[in-house]
Amino acid sequence: MTVAIQRQSRKPKDMSDRRRAAFERAQSARTQGAKPRSRYREKIGSGPKPLGFYMIAAITFILVAFGLVMVLSASSIYSFNKEGTPWEYFSRQVLFTVVGIAGMVTAITFPLTWFQKHTKRFPSLTFASILPVFGVGLMFLAFLPGIGTEVNGARAWLQIGPQTFQPSELMKLFIIIYGADLLSRRESEMGNLRRTMRPFLKIVGLAAGLALVQSDIGSCVVMIGIAAAVLFLAGAPLRPMVGLAAIATPLAFLFIRSSPDKLQRFTSFLDIYGTRDDKSYQVYQSWISLSNGGLTGTGIGTGSGKWGYVPLSHSDFIFAVLAEEMGLLGVVGLITLFAFLIYFGLQVALSCRYRFGLLLAGGIASWFLLQLVINVGGVVGLLPVTGLTLPFISFGGTSLIVSMVACGLLMNVARSPR
Repeated sequence: MTVAIQRQSRKPKDMSDRRRAAFERAQSARTQGAKPRSRYREKIGSGPKPLGFYMIAAITFILVAFGLVMVLSASSIYSFNKEGTPWEYFSRQVLFTVVGIAGMVTAITFPLTWFQKHTKRFPSLTFASILPVFGVGLMFLAFLPGIGTEVNGARAWLQIGPQTFQPSELMKLFIIIYGADLLSRRESEMGNLRRTMRPFLKIVGLAAGLALVQSDIGSCVVMIGIAAAVLFLAGAPLRPMVGLAAIATPLAFLFIRSSPDKLQRFTSFLDIYGTRDDKSYQVYQSWISLSNGGLTGTGIGTGSGKWGYVPLSHSDFIFAVLAEEMGLLGVVGLITLFAFLIYFGLQVALSCRYRFGLLLAGGIASWFLLQLVINVGGVVGLLPVTGLTLPFISFGGTSLIVSMVACGLLMNVARSPR
């Protein structure tokens, strides 16, 4: 009887406990036979790297190379008309790639314990908790005249000399790092919402609200989605998460209805053909490009959409150019690469024996999945167009560099003690 009572007391009490127990079972199954370790302080990289490390590295470089080819093809006409040379945007993307490689290598070798170290000046704060404050500060700078600049209707950019910088891209990664740090340190307090969900959601809500005010709706949606994924992986109670979603949904609806332009923008995808000359012009033209591609495509560099028919063909709508020039086979190949990247990212998360690494890797994988679905869904007309880039493929320095750094962190978690 005593044994039965003890076993009963160890059963998970609610859905969040069962979710945490399931993650723990998955982790223990993948790390059977491993010796107990304290944290990340052991020497890493001394033994052979796991398969996930090499696969993430290979997929990242294939996607980056894929993106360089598509940026050259999609931007050549636009670049020639604007800059007088077809190589301008491609040259910039090559430079961004070099910076991204440096950032990725740094992220691979960077000690993850640094994020969870407490600062000397403010002992109650970790370095990870300072990152989102820094990110929010950068987002506020976008409102200052002479510093912030508007790009494609969104005042979410900083002008730094001849280059522009989008703080919201950096903020997505900061949210993941902060959430992983906070929720791993307070694992035993997941039922205490004041200690876990509330401080995390305050930062997320502030950043998402700033993105919304800046008309960067895509980043707002991604930040909220990333936060939900990290909370879910951490085993947060589902009931308050559902309650927050129930509150946020009507508020989002009211925001959309606040102006006719916003309402038409978010409802035009329901009648793309009827609004093809106005709000759905981009999507309708991308449909034409998609249909022209067929099975094998028209050939790289020979698509017609980039000749001014598909606006932003080198950035937000580069998927349409890719589908036209590489066809269904190219689309399937690209989606497969992303699927493998996300799969190995989740495998790395489940294989990591430390909660911070699990949440960090799982959050990054969820971010890539969410942004892929929203971008491709908008281009093909299944979702509203939100202005998000396609990671690794679209032209854009901030997006490319931050995505490569995120992959470096994934590889860092993969090479951690198992």
